[in-house]
Amino acid sequence: MQSLLLELALDLTANLTAADRYERLLGALVRVVPCDAATLLRMENGALRPLAARGLLPEVEGRAFLPAEHPRLAHILASEEPVRVDDHDLPDPFDGLMAGGHALARVHACMGCALRVEGEVVGALTVDALDPAAFDAVDTATFATFAALAGAAMRTAGLIDALEHASRRQGLIARQLLREAQQREGGAILGVSEATRRLRDEVEMLAASDLTVLVTGETGVGKEVVARALHARSRRAAEPLMYVNCAALPDTIAESELFGHLKGAFTGASDARAGKFEAADGGTIFLDEVGELPLSTQPKLLRALQFGEVQRVGADRPLQVDVRVVAATNRDLEAEVEAGRFRADLFHRLNVYPLPVQPLRARRADIPIFAGFFLDQARSRLGVGALRLTPAALTALSEADWPGNVRELEHVVMRAALRAAQGGGRGTVVVDTHHLGELGSVAPAPVAPDASPAVVDRSLADATEAFRRDYIERALAANDGNLSAAARDLGVDRGNLHRLARRLAIIE
Repeated sequence: MQSLLLELALDLTANLTAADRYERLLGALVRVVPCDAATLLRMENGALRPLAARGLLPEVEGRAFLPAEHPRLAHILASEEPVRVDDHDLPDPFDGLMAGGHALARVHACMGCALRVEGEVVGALTVDALDPAAFDAVDTATFATFAALAGAAMRTAGLIDALEHASRRQGLIARQLLREAQQREGGAILGVSEATRRLRDEVEMLAASDLTVLVTGETGVGKEVVARALHARSRRAAEPLMYVNCAALPDTIAESELFGHLKGAFTGASDARAGKFEAADGGTIFLDEVGELPLSTQPKLLRALQFGEVQRVGADRPLQVDVRVVAATNRDLEAEVEAGRFRADLFHRLNVYPLPVQPLRARRADIPIFAGFFLDQARSRLGVGALRLTPAALTALSEADWPGNVRELEHVVMRAALRAAQGGGRGTVVVDTHHLGELGSVAPAPVAPDASPAVVDRSLADATEAFRRDYIERALAANDGNLSAAARDLGVDRGNLHRLARRLAIIE
C-alpha cells in the first residue's frame, strides 16, 4: 500500500497528461478497493461530470449527473467523510452503464467521498460494485487518502490556479476549477479520438494568439463549437462573441449588418445602428458560411481585416475596432476564388491559420461520447428519467456513415429518445435499435449470387486473434505507443487493453 501511494505521489510531478494522471489514480484505486467501477467527477454548474472512469461504458464521459436526481450522489456530497451507501433500494447513477457485459445491470454497493475546498464541494470520487458487500471491509481512511490524491492530481494537471491568488495554496481543489468549467461551457469540444485530440491541441494553441482562423469542414461537423472554444479560451473570453450567418445576408443588408448604418442612409433606416463588428469590439466575431458572403461586401470586410477599420453605411469616416475574426465554411474557397465568386485577397486574409474539422465518420471513437451527451440533453428536454442505449443501438450508431455528421447524430438520438420515452415514467428508459428508425434497420449488404466463397484457411479463433492483434497495433501506432490514448480510441478499459495486448504478445 505504501509503495502504491508513493508511486501515485511521484506521478504528481511526472510529465504526464491530466488524463493519464486520472487513469493511473483510478487504476491504483481499483487495485486496493474491490470494485466493478470507479469514477472521478468534477462539479460544474451544479452537476457532476466525469473526468475519468473505470469499468463504465464510454458514453458516461458525455453525461452530467445532477445530485438532486441521484440520491446516492447527494448522500456522498452531503457527508464530510467517505461514506458507504447502505440503502440498496436507492437507484445508482451508473445503473445500466457498467461495462464488461453488465451494461444493463444494477449497481448494488456504492462508496464515495466528496472533494471540498473551504467548505465548497468541487467534485467526488466514487466506487461501485454489483456485490452488495463489496465495501464492508474497506478502510475509510484509505479511501480518503485516494480522494486527497485525486484533488492533488487535478491541481497538478493545471485545472486550478485561483488558489494561488486567493489564499492558502495547500487546498485540494481551487475555485478556478469552477470558473474554467464555466468558461468552457459554451465551447466544449467532446471526443476521445486522435483527430479530436489534435483539434483540441490546436484550439488551445490558437486561443493564446489573435490570428485570424478559417475553420473548414462538412456541414454539421461542429465548426461553431470550435469557434466558441477558441473564444472561450482566449484573452477575449470576457468580451462579446458575435455570430453572423453570412448565408442569410442578402446583398441589400449585408453591409449594414456587418458594419452598421446612419439614420437615413437608405430607405427604412429610421435609426442609426451599430454593426456586428462594432458590437464585437474587444471580442471575437464568428463569420459562419463566409463563402456565401456577397461579392459587393467583401472589399469592406477585407479592409476590416487589414486595418481594423469599419465604416457605417452613410458615414464619411471609418471607426477603429479591435476584433478577432474566426470564419467558417463548408466550401472549397480556393475553387471559389478560381471561379470568380470569392476575392483572392480576402481568402488569403481569412486563411491565416486553416483549421480543418474532420467528419464524424473519421472519428468514430467520438460517437459514444456524443450519444451520451445528446441523450443527456434529451432526458432534460423530455422530462424523463435516465436514458440508456442498448449495446446493439450503440453499435448501430457507431457503424453508420453520418453524412450529416454530428448534427445528424444529434437529431437521430433525439428522435430515438422521444420514441423510447413514449409511455415511460421517471424510471430508466432504454433506447434500442428499433427506436433509431431506418438507421437501426439497416441490414448487411447481401452477397452477390456469383460471388466466390471465401477460402477458410484457419479457425475462427485464430482469425479473431489476428484481427485483434492488427487492430490494437494500429491503434497504438496512431497514438505513438500511448496505451491510455489507444484504449480511449478503442473504447475499452486501459487495464483490459494492457492485459489483452500482453496476451497477444504486442507488448511485454
